[in-house]
Amino acid sequence: MNATILGLRRGWTEQLNLWSDRRELLNALVGTVGTYVVLILFIGGNNVPGTPVSMAAFMTPGFLAFAVFSTGLMGLPMLIAADREEGTLMRARTLPGGIRVYLTGRAVSTLLTIALNAALVLLVAVPLAGVAAPPTPGRWLTLAWVLGLGTLAVVPLGAAIGSLVSGPKAAAAMLGLPAMLLMLVSGVMFPVEMMPGLVRGIAQVFPLYWQGVGLRAAFLPDSVLAAELGNSWPLGRAAAVLGAWAVGGMVLAPWLLRRVRGR
Repeated sequence: MNATILGLRRGWTEQLNLWSDRRELLNALVGTVGTYVVLILFIGGNNVPGTPVSMAAFMTPGFLAFAVFSTGLMGLPMLIAADREEGTLMRARTLPGGIRVYLTGRAVSTLLTIALNAALVLLVAVPLAGVAAPPTPGRWLTLAWVLGLGTLAVVPLGAAIGSLVSGPKAAAAMLGLPAMLLMLVSGVMFPVEMMPGLVRGIAQVFPLYWQGVGLRAAFLPDSVLAAELGNSWPLGRAAAVLGAWAVGGMVLAPWLLRRVRGR
């Protein structure tokens, strides 16, 4: 319990230091909101085929899902790889519960970053894309558990990847292209029904597809179901897949970090 409290304090302090840096905050603002605005302006004008929902509205939950995915699966590994180079993981050996405190701190910092990105996207999406807040308490609940479980599905995995790569540049080079490919095939920017059957099957293995499904179920009307696989919201399956990724990552990440620290 003491290690968890120390980790929470560590993560909060790290994030406050990050937000106090105006340049870092501006980069986050431009990187998240700027990319979203460009996507909406270029490809968000038409309706999703077969539905009255605009592409801008369809893309908003998907972009939010990708923001969660990329922060946990790209940003976090680069931070951990940088800490390895600087000796932070080695110094953690000298502290009681050092790895647990470190991982908890990194998880808290990543969660706060995700919360900021989500707030920025939704703040712009309401006037620009016409996206409304979830209309019922049930959809608010869906939004909460999809964001929470979706974050848990990628943060431990990101920590595991960060323990394996040789440095932050290697992490960026290794993860950038696969992340972009997953964004294209997972239905977060375009309806997945437009993809070939094999591609659809591969996309459903990864958490990004299910995060997009859950967030669209929270924000979009049922009229968009014409563009969804099976014309339904398979939220039970989404919870099962995201939960499996979360449990697997939570088991794998501490073990890999202990082995890296030992070496």
